Amino acid sequence: MRQTTRLQSGFGVIAAIVVLVILSVLAAAIVALSTTQSAVLAQGVLSARATQTAHAGTEWGLFQAFGNTSAWGGASCNNGTEAAPVSATVDTSAINGFQATVTCWSRVFNEGETSPGVPRTVRVYQLTAVACPAAPCPQTGAATAAATYVERRREAVGI
Repeated sequence: MRQTTRLQSGFGVIAAIVVLVILSVLAAAIVALSTTQSAVLAQGVLSARATQTAHAGTEWGLFQAFGNTSAWGGASCNNGTEAAPVSATVDTSAINGFQATVTCWSRVFNEGETSPGVPRTVRVYQLTAVACPAAPCPQTGAATAAATYVERRREAVGI
């Protein structure tokens, strides 16, 4: 009997070490999951801000294209072409930390006739708004590698 007791005397220490290792792995997994969830939440907030800034940029661009013809740095969206669009920056950084670069170009199409032999012309506007944390958007290089860099693009067509 004495010999059996002596062989089993260290079993409790080994079991306690195994339990401690399992609990530390579980705690490390919980910390890693919490950190990941925080980063995902922050990216979601930045994504929503960028989306809203791109939306504001297209709305501003449509208003300027149809109403205020000199807003594009003295040029008109009517003068922009697909190869050389006019552009402007919408700065909402004081509100949400983002800016949008809005480009506009237009093209005239003949769409039927207003009367026999007289073509009806229609001007179609193409606007693109790219929102990012700092102008000019879109950015390239090291700035896009940052964890806080989010970019959203929105396009609109107006007739």
